[in-house]
Amino acid sequence: MLRFFRDAKWLLLLGALLAIALRLLFIVKFPHVTGDTYIYGDIAKNWIDHGIYGFSHPGADPEPTWIRLPGYPGFLALCFFLFGREHYTAVMLVQLVADVLTCFVIADLTRRMMNERAGKIAFFLACLCPFTANYVSSPMPETLSVFALASAFWCLYVALDCHGDRRTRDPMRVRSGATFCFSASTGCGVFISLATLLRPDGGILLAAVGLFLFVRLIRVRDERKQTVAAGLLVLVVALAPLVPWTYRNWKTFDHFQPLAPRYASDLDEFTPLGYNHWVRTWMAEYVSVEDIYWQMPGTDVDVNLLPERAYDTPEEEARTRQLFADYETRTAIWPELDQQFEQLARERVSRHPIRYYVQLPILRIIDMWFRPRTETLPLDSRWWQGYQDDFWNSAKPAALALINLAYVALAIAGCFLRPRPRYLFVVVAYLLIRTVFLGTLENPETRYTLECYPLVIALAAIAISHAAAMQSSRKV
Repeated sequence: MLRFFRDAKWLLLLGALLAIALRLLFIVKFPHVTGDTYIYGDIAKNWIDHGIYGFSHPGADPEPTWIRLPGYPGFLALCFFLFGREHYTAVMLVQLVADVLTCFVIADLTRRMMNERAGKIAFFLACLCPFTANYVSSPMPETLSVFALASAFWCLYVALDCHGDRRTRDPMRVRSGATFCFSASTGCGVFISLATLLRPDGGILLAAVGLFLFVRLIRVRDERKQTVAAGLLVLVVALAPLVPWTYRNWKTFDHFQPLAPRYASDLDEFTPLGYNHWVRTWMAEYVSVEDIYWQMPGTDVDVNLLPERAYDTPEEEARTRQLFADYETRTAIWPELDQQFEQLARERVSRHPIRYYVQLPILRIIDMWFRPRTETLPLDSRWWQGYQDDFWNSAKPAALALINLAYVALAIAGCFLRPRPRYLFVVVAYLLIRTVFLGTLENPETRYTLECYPLVIALAAIAISHAAAMQSSRKV
């Protein structure tokens, strides 16, 4: 790795400067501090001031909570301690450093997957990627999650390379006499645990690595002891930080909660499960998340913004409109109203089970992967509707959509071109498991696919490297 960076130092320096400039542009021009940011910040401040992991209440001690895992509040608490309370610009700058480091990690990961040329291309694709860069300006867990994901895969590849690649006998592989290095396997577990402490779905990475090691255990018979040892080490290290968090939740709330609740609700807080179930019977795109899902409960909602697929018959449309009229009387969802939403959801699922279990999840997956990633930018989510009135504001999201499409299309190509990337199975396993999981969510937000982008960038760079190699061979 060191030789790779040393030989390409001027090229990497140029890429790093471009990466820093792009991320500073987002920080200066498009800072994105949301309500979730202040939730994390409030928990961090109470953790510092009172030693209580919870929310502030005027005139009272903070109330403990479990709706957020401690990874990002802990990061904010450290930043607040070092740079001042609620100094979110400093948080963004620290995230900038983490994201630039991620570019270097992706570069060496890609080199290990294919070759040095692909690693250099991946570095520039990562440095200039607007979708990871723009989240640096948003004090949310995404930037650190991407760093944790890339680092976990890098450690996994280092562990796999410890014995050297038997097919190529590449002298760059670190040789230690064992297939898995103890330190690299430990690092993989550490970064999986970090990903999980930042976001509950970070545990998907552990599932993908576990599946890969299980398949390897069956196929590579002469390395079974090393595989079992490495798998157990990764598992123990990855789950160890969740033990004190689970114990804390059991002692504080008398409930077993090893992660965070799916709907980010406290124990004494009413969760409208029926409403969420009903939403899953028609939700397919991000604009409805903004128009409907995020607004309820708490604000007025225009029922006319519901898409036509939200009801199948005129009678069902009338019932739905009546539920919204009842909601508007309090701008709240109470248990009886939630039960009516649940009844409506069950009827819809019973009538069209294939739509609910297959068609809508596929549509949500497509929307999350291919919609312009504009949620942190001052661009209209319904950008296509203002094309005639404001061409440039519609052209910007369209350009982002094309860039995103290029990354994803090249990544898909990178999976099929030969020679294929080393240990491709674990990469594809993670991408597929996470994608299927995201299809089960009722709120298709493009940021949920952001953790896949280190692998998307690596595979896209491999595809470009293949194309460049083919072009060079033709000239010869």
